Amino acid sequence: MKSPNPLQLTLAIIKPHVIKSPFALQKIREIIVDNDFKVVRSRRTKITSAEASYFYQDHKDKFFYNRLVTFMCSGASDVHILARDNAIVRWRELMGPTKVYQAQYLSPESIRGKYGLSDTRNATHGSDSPDSVIREIKVFFNDFDVNKWYDTEEIYFNRGQVKFYPDLFLHKIDKSSPLN
Repeated sequence: MKSPNPLQLTLAIIKPHVIKSPFALQKIREIIVDNDFKVVRSRRTKITSAEASYFYQDHKDKFFYNRLVTFMCSGASDVHILARDNAIVRWRELMGPTKVYQAQYLSPESIRGKYGLSDTRNATHGSDSPDSVIREIKVFFNDFDVNKWYDTEEIYFNRGQVKFYPDLFLHKIDKSSPLN
């Protein structure tokens, strides 16, 4: 059964310097939950050089590419598949501008405005389009089938028939109440 107005998925990455700061990590997690995102999948991982190189392939010819790949492999990151209406735009609004100095000036209450350190260490990543979501999910959740999620799980998330587990930072389907 499909929802008439399906939720949108986005990929979010909490970068290594934030993972090393429990206070900042907790605040970003609160922002995610307080803004009605459902955490569909969640994992902590040390991103490999191959994953980072593939993930940031669009930036391969830019001056910051090597610094970005090296930083992303420097420690653990939290990678999440998030869902809500207009998830891509909403997550990007919460993150704020990519360049930290702009975020601090134009959007000081944004995630990057508060927790970003530099353009490379800007605290978070978020997909920029539906096509990017599909490509990026495959990098970190290769067993996650977007179409299958929409066919079998999305309706539960859409109707709020999920339970949040803070220790896992994950929402799980609660099938104890039937779909109407």
